[in-house]
Amino acid sequence: MDDPYQTLGVARDASQDDIRRAFRKLAKAHHPDLNPGNAQAEARFKAVTAANEILSDPEKRARFDRGEIDAQGQERPQHPSYRDYAEAEPGRRYGPSGPQQTAWNAEDIESIFGTMFGAGARPRTDSPLRGQDERYTLPTGFLDAVNGATTRLTLPDGRTLDVRIPPGTEDGQILRLRGQGTAGWNGGPSGDALIEIHIAPHPIFRRDGNDIRLDLPVTLAEAVLGGPVEIPTPGGKVRMRVPPHSDTGTELRLRGRGVPAHAGQSEGDLYATLRVVVGQPDAALEAFLRDWKPEHPANPRAAMEPGP
Repeated sequence: MDDPYQTLGVARDASQDDIRRAFRKLAKAHHPDLNPGNAQAEARFKAVTAANEILSDPEKRARFDRGEIDAQGQERPQHPSYRDYAEAEPGRRYGPSGPQQTAWNAEDIESIFGTMFGAGARPRTDSPLRGQDERYTLPTGFLDAVNGATTRLTLPDGRTLDVRIPPGTEDGQILRLRGQGTAGWNGGPSGDALIEIHIAPHPIFRRDGNDIRLDLPVTLAEAVLGGPVEIPTPGGKVRMRVPPHSDTGTELRLRGRGVPAHAGQSEGDLYATLRVVVGQPDAALEAFLRDWKPEHPANPRAAMEPGP
């Protein structure tokens, strides 16, 4: 058998976390249930398991490093003295140790078997194990994510889950429904359902942290004379006053009209950027502008003049 370090592809000074990660990766890749009829994969899986048995046990690893046991865990001839045997630990005096079972903890078993075979798979163990988590994707409207809502999700097995979307939910956020995943094994608790939220874009609103932004069209008269206008917000329409002589690009702020307060965060604000819209052709307006002589002529492109 190869050196267990070479079998797992780790350095001799690898940490236990490095060894565990390498073992899980190789065990998943070469497990016989994923490679039916593949004798080479089965042999590789056995070698990986045996290597992990040595290196995952600090005492066995130290004995291997000292040359006391081989890569199969078998004692190497040491020509021990009577004192070596007499001072050995109780139950192991005067004789070599017997064959050992591979140490599989619950975390290893769930990681390897649970993620590998899906909801119907069961590991070959009598120990109680937690069921695996199930992942789902839930498309959600923009306003439901901002204000909060309850949406029904139908699972592939026909079950339905009522998913409560909290106010302020962000795109890609994962909601956890405890106990709604795969049933546990041998009395273990059920896993969780992990719901990843995908938020559809909104035709008007844009989210910026806890603030909401939108472009607000205004008429030429509203921009010049100012006055109240009706503006949409995630919580419904409100009236806002446009200051006189407002240009396109003027940004107005409505406090507390953004994302509602949630998870210890205060509510956001709404920012409306004015866009002046001339509208349909108007003969009277055109005639007025032809004869209009502004009191203070201005060049809106003055800042665009090339420098020296």
